[in-house]
Amino acid sequence: MSLYRRSTEMGRVVRSINATGDMRCVDIFERPDGNFGFEEYRRDPETAEGWFPIGFHYGIVCADAEEAMRRAKTA
Repeated sequence: MSLYRRSTEMGRVVRSINATGDMRCVDIFERPDGNFGFEEYRRDPETAEGWFPIGFHYGIVCADAEEAMRRAKTA
């Protein structure tokens, strides 16, 4: 099974918000082209397989980090 990497593959993470319990998080990232996006991740500590995307929001393009945060909150 291959591990999914967090948003660093998509660009520079500008903010990462972890849910209580550290099993879910949302990364806000800046793409190399200057657009922004977000992705939701989950991990299962008992399997030690790392973080994997569960929202599949990475294709949403936002003009700035604030817009990405607003859209992540509604998603």
